[in-house]
Amino acid sequence: MYARDNVSGANPTREQLDAAVDAFRMLSDGTRLRLMWLLSSGEYDVGSLAESLDVARPSVSQHLAKLRLAGLVRTRREGRRVLYRARDAHVRSLISEALFHADHEVSGIPRHED
Repeated sequence: MYARDNVSGANPTREQLDAAVDAFRMLSDGTRLRLMWLLSSGEYDVGSLAESLDVARPSVSQHLAKLRLAGLVRTRREGRRVLYRARDAHVRSLISEALFHADHEVSGIPRHED
């Protein structure tokens, strides 16, 4: 069963809720959320990410390791470089929606009603 199937009124399982809590916990860190925003639009190596965010390479590496263990990013080796990207369309959508929500919160744009 997919979480989107629960829109019909059924309750999500404990396992689904725990997985969602874990994902949100990973994204609650500002550096990790900024990393995920970049990784939602393409592939990057550690050096490029560190430069883009103006964060030290070791710190970026540690954050990426946590995001990878959480299943939010995937890797691909290209020669000696390891490239990172948001794992799938669900993760990219989650990041996008979170940032759209934040945009409404800080800019005063009217909220979308049901």
